[in-house]
Amino acid sequence: MKRIGSACRFFAVIMTALCLITALPGSGMAAKEPVKVAFIYVGPVGDAGWSYAHDQGRKHLEKNLPGVKTAFVESVPEGADAERILTQFARDGYKVIFATSFGYMDAVINVAKKFPDVRFEHCSGFKTAPNASTYFGRIYESRYLSGIVAGKMTKSNLIGYVAAHPIPEVIRGINAFARGVRSVNSRAKVRVVWTNTWYNPASEKEAAKALLDAGCDVIAQHQDTPGPMQAAEERGKYGISYNSPMMQFAPKAVLTGPVWNWGPYYVKRVKAVMDGTWKTGRYWGPMADGIVDLAPFNKAVPADVVKLVTAKKRDIVRGKLHPFAGPVSDNSGKVVVPAGKTLSDEEMLGFNWFVEGVEGTLPRK
Repeated sequence: MKRIGSACRFFAVIMTALCLITALPGSGMAAKEPVKVAFIYVGPVGDAGWSYAHDQGRKHLEKNLPGVKTAFVESVPEGADAERILTQFARDGYKVIFATSFGYMDAVINVAKKFPDVRFEHCSGFKTAPNASTYFGRIYESRYLSGIVAGKMTKSNLIGYVAAHPIPEVIRGINAFARGVRSVNSRAKVRVVWTNTWYNPASEKEAAKALLDAGCDVIAQHQDTPGPMQAAEERGKYGISYNSPMMQFAPKAVLTGPVWNWGPYYVKRVKAVMDGTWKTGRYWGPMADGIVDLAPFNKAVPADVVKLVTAKKRDIVRGKLHPFAGPVSDNSGKVVVPAGKTLSDEEMLGFNWFVEGVEGTLPRK
């Protein structure tokens, strides 16, 4: 009986050792495969803008959620290339794929049909499927606040806006910015120039120069590089950046700017996949969630302006202020939203007109 007891104890020690070895990194006996998560970006991660902000979110995910392995492909054109890369990621065993540009929408839906066990997340789109969700943040709230800064800082009362593509997302941002400007300076105008590109440093900067030549003394942007901010700095004018804090590229020009914080959302959604609670849907997160915010203020912004914007931000977070609460008129002077009413989410998602104070035209379809 003693021999049997000794044998049992010996067997238990061996099994415990094997379990410990299995858990050791590099043992060649991995206990559990990591969850593979992929990202595709429309621009390079070094753009200091849109793709950079998403990649910061990817890094946040890896750092804060153990058991996750990520990969990305940058500078993916919106079209057939996107569908090809999405398909390859799905075939390679990636269980969650984040497609981070509006123009990837149809590619996401097409590929999602072929891989029902993969979870797809599409940024800024509106089409969903049982395994494909959409996500975005209410960046128009930050746009409105940055417009207050621009409206207070302009001396010429002409503010330039370098805009990418005439889609509802961009139009909504221009309108929110103009509403912020006009809330503190009813004489100021916002002049829009379209580049028809998300990422083209040269054309973005040239567009800003054209606006500066026209008399604009503050330049805002919906673009992915610091080019417009650098143009403003070279002329001794001010700028409102976008996507990430851009002061390092134009320290005297950049007053502040709307910024993204994607990391917490990425952690939440991947964790949901891991624990089996993921559901499709449409997420449009407010400033209260922390997904959108303002970059730090430049020292050139007066203390009273900082105080005003801080108070307005608090009102937005608490639901006391909405950038598109009526009355809202279009840029022909027609009242579109009467007093006492507020634009609905559906109406904001379909923006195809400019508010009062915006100078510019929308290309005809």
